[in-house]
Amino acid sequence: MAIITLTEETFEATVLGEGITIIDFWAEWCGPCKMFGPVFEKASEGHPNIKFAKVDTEAEQGLAAALHIQSIPTLMLFRDGIMLFNQAGALPAHSLEQILTSAEELNMDEVRAEIEMLEKDNQK
Repeated sequence: MAIITLTEETFEATVLGEGITIIDFWAEWCGPCKMFGPVFEKASEGHPNIKFAKVDTEAEQGLAAALHIQSIPTLMLFRDGIMLFNQAGALPAHSLEQILTSAEELNMDEVRAEIEMLEKDNQK
């Protein structure tokens, strides 16, 4: 599957849509980012139902700042507009695979109910 390049203009519409989106925040000068790139690309080939996207933090400094990206590579995973994963550092292929599989298997109705309960508790 093709990897999408996200910008400030396309980010929100992409992650708020239905389905799973995983995003690699990277920069051309970043050695670990270059090492992780092929792992990310290979995973995209094995998961055609997941949107794989990249954000160049040099080109999209405003977006990176808004999302508090302080270290690269950073991975974020959203499903149906809900952030499920946010971690800095390159992952080995098997760890990335576990994250993707876990996201696919989640019951999103349960996730939304849990978020709703937490929000109610925070209002007390």
